Amino acid sequence: ICSQQVAWKRFVFCQRLRFRATQTNSLRYRCLGINFMRNIIAIFRRELYSYFVSPIAYIVIGVFLAIVGYFFYNVLGGIIEAEMQARMQAMQRGMPPEIDVPGLVVRNIMGLISFIVLFMVPMLTMGSYAGERKSGTMELLMTSPLTELQIVLGKFLAGLTLFIVMIAPTLLFILYMSLFSNPAMSWRVLWSGYLGIVLLGAVLIAIGLFISSTTENQIIAAVITFAVFIIMWVLDIGGRNAGSTMGEVLQHLSVLRHFENFSQGIIDTTSVVFYLSLTVLGLFLTLRSLESMRWRRA
Repeated sequence: ICSQQVAWKRFVFCQRLRFRATQTNSLRYRCLGINFMRNIIAIFRRELYSYFVSPIAYIVIGVFLAIVGYFFYNVLGGIIEAEMQARMQAMQRGMPPEIDVPGLVVRNIMGLISFIVLFMVPMLTMGSYAGERKSGTMELLMTSPLTELQIVLGKFLAGLTLFIVMIAPTLLFILYMSLFSNPAMSWRVLWSGYLGIVLLGAVLIAIGLFISSTTENQIIAAVITFAVFIIMWVLDIGGRNAGSTMGEVLQHLSVLRHFENFSQGIIDTTSVVFYLSLTVLGLFLTLRSLESMRWRRA
């Protein structure tokens, strides 16, 4: 009996030691996770602050909203005029008009926004790494305790946040239109369209950050990024005009072609996976670029 009691006490003691070790390890992992997120948030806040300290963010956002507002006014006026003409023809022929003005405006504006951001994103991402390499602050980041992954994620989230801030005021145009629209606007088309724009912006920002990490000149980074985006646009046009097999391949690689489903109120999982895959690829290439930079400096 005594030997059994000793064995049982030894077993309980070992279990307590294991439990304490497990608690210590879990606390250690939890602290590592908290520190990992804190470093990402620190880079995020620093990058977002640098955007709004310089006039570039204000200029880009202002130009973008001015262009979208101009096209929104013209598109809305043109569609309303076409709807009135259709209503007059319906009165003569006795046929009711079948024009969904809010839906047409939303789809056209979403398509325009997806095209305009191709020209705006290069100006947002050109100085993210190239500017820091030129000013010498990139060396401080590379020699700090921060990991390359934390730097990449922090800068990417800051760029994506600025992109969302840029497109958010365009929602006010559509919400104002919805107050007077008849028939009522389809909210599914609206929110799916903005989801597609955010996913498209994530892809463009990830690619732009990678290109910015490969050079010290902001102008070169902007030009190369713009050229890559133009190639994406040309792929979309070529895919529509090419043959069956080649056209399908080009349309599948086109970032604008996948956006059309979102602008029609359709959230296609294939398009979502496509955008997320390209975003991860861009971040992965940026991570490898920073790692090679650190090895060269070492």
